[in-house]
Amino acid sequence: MICPACNHPETKVVDSRDTNDGRAIRRRRECEKCKTRFSTYEEVEIMKLSVVKRSGEKEDYNQEKIIKGIEKSLEKRPVSEERKEKLINEIEYQIYTKGKQGEIASKEVGKIILEKLKEVDDVAYLRFASVYKSFGSLNSFKKELEKLEGEDKQ
Repeated sequence: MICPACNHPETKVVDSRDTNDGRAIRRRRECEKCKTRFSTYEEVEIMKLSVVKRSGEKEDYNQEKIIKGIEKSLEKRPVSEERKEKLINEIEYQIYTKGKQGEIASKEVGKIILEKLKEVDDVAYLRFASVYKSFGSLNSFKKELEKLEGEDKQ
């Protein structure tokens, strides 16, 4: 690992800890030349995963699409950046584990996102659901809201 302060190629690991519920490792490193300390993170990267669209067309998994959808849903909501990052990591972990033979249906990706958003913020859930489920009328939006309210009562 190259030191970010002096670009020296030799650094040593001072400490390692699990983060993100064991899905990543945080390593504290120290440059052997300038003694600057910095952290690196090691986590699973979703590779070679295709998303199968409703039309049957396949496209490469794109993390940016997930991030944009989550950001848009949580816009102006009282959710910390740390919680957003954790949410995205949880979603990606589930996508990775549910992908069979390197493929996952876009419908399944949407379901995973909806489940996780529901745990974090009801308004964000409804925002995402309105796009994902293609609400065509106020009535369909109202039905989803009633369904959500019914689950909250239980």
